[in-house]
Amino acid sequence: MTTQDMVLDVRDLVVEFPVGRGEKVHAVSGLDLELRAGETLGILGESGCGKSTAGRAIMQLPPPTSGSVGFDGHELVGLPARTLRRRRARMQLIMQDPISSLNPRRKVKDLVAEGLSIWGFDASLHDGKDKDTVVRELLEAVGLEPDVVWDRRPDELSGGQCQRVCIARALMMRPRVLICDEPVSSLDVSVQAQILNLLEETKERFSFSMVFIAHDVSVVKNISDRVMVLYLGKACEVVPSDGMHRTSVHPYTRMLLASIPGAETEAAADASSWVGASVKTTELPSPLNPPSGCRFRTRCPLATELCATEEPRLREIAPGHLVACHHVATGESGSALA
Repeated sequence: MTTQDMVLDVRDLVVEFPVGRGEKVHAVSGLDLELRAGETLGILGESGCGKSTAGRAIMQLPPPTSGSVGFDGHELVGLPARTLRRRRARMQLIMQDPISSLNPRRKVKDLVAEGLSIWGFDASLHDGKDKDTVVRELLEAVGLEPDVVWDRRPDELSGGQCQRVCIARALMMRPRVLICDEPVSSLDVSVQAQILNLLEETKERFSFSMVFIAHDVSVVKNISDRVMVLYLGKACEVVPSDGMHRTSVHPYTRMLLASIPGAETEAAADASSWVGASVKTTELPSPLNPPSGCRFRTRCPLATELCATEEPRLREIAPGHLVACHHVATGESGSALA
């Protein structure tokens, strides 16, 4: 992958939160992430694994404890506030709760146009159209009728309508990268499919790359080109979503696949043969004091003494497929554990 193909390059991202008495929460620990132009990278894991924290740290909300975040060839970490705000304008965030993320006092027309109001409106960049026309066209692009929602406030809209407003507001800045932090988890199932289809359609139309964060395996697998699986702040596997159920080899990824209701895939069946009786515990360890070595070892049925003393590193076992596990042999994706 060439430098021109990469819009986001994150290296050794660390996010820690002090909690007093010399202790700190190890939310994200040494995360590496690459995002190509036009790609959707899914970030998958249980609640508390650091998914949302990683997404916000990439946006510098707040800045990470350490590490590097390269966006469009520019380093974001350590930039002066004014320079950061300007460079970050083309990296937008869609939050989990669409209603609380919108100012309840402002009307839809003002919410969507907020970015233009802050950075200035240049008609020459919009084929000579005025601002209201641009806002109306964008509302139509996300499936809202401008005449209906124009003067409404967030409390007069449904959850799905509010999420469409959030998407329109983000797209107004013509982002290069859109970070979606569990954008459908608070919506009804019938609305979730509409929002997911909308994201895919607008991604194609407006030509941006996307980081899609969620804990729903099926949702992440279906919308993503590649999937990064996080566990307790660390990446344990990065796998192409096409055929993920066949090629995933990390025990944690297999457990996630086995958790899908009605799963009948080979990987899920293989995992379900030892999920339950063989798993040591279902409890997620505390991020205040993560386990030594492999952080998944306290729940992994394959754990050995090596897993407690040596931390596994992400390594490529097939083109585009990386895994951090001592018990996976280098070779073709989908091969048996070593």
